[in-house]
Amino acid sequence: MNKTVKKLEGNLVRALTSACEQAKVEVSGFEWLTHTTDYSNFPNSLIVRCIFDDDSALNMAKDAAHDTIIITCIHKALLNVGILLKHPKKHVPAS
Repeated sequence: MNKTVKKLEGNLVRALTSACEQAKVEVSGFEWLTHTTDYSNFPNSLIVRCIFDDDSALNMAKDAAHDTIIITCIHKALLNVGILLKHPKKHVPAS
């Protein structure tokens, strides 16, 4: 991993950690998130998966449109570190 990718990974992790902490406060049942990406196709390849307590918490979040809150948290946190997602919903698929 070269210096540029290491710096990008650090910024990405920092932003996602911030978004995760905010989502924990705002969305009941939200536990944590994880990500995968191919840095040769970044940010297009970025996928962020959200983990909930259980399926009922996930369904309640979807029904209450709290998935939009999570996507917004992630998008804003990434923008703060200079990472622009053209279509944020594409990068945070429904679990």
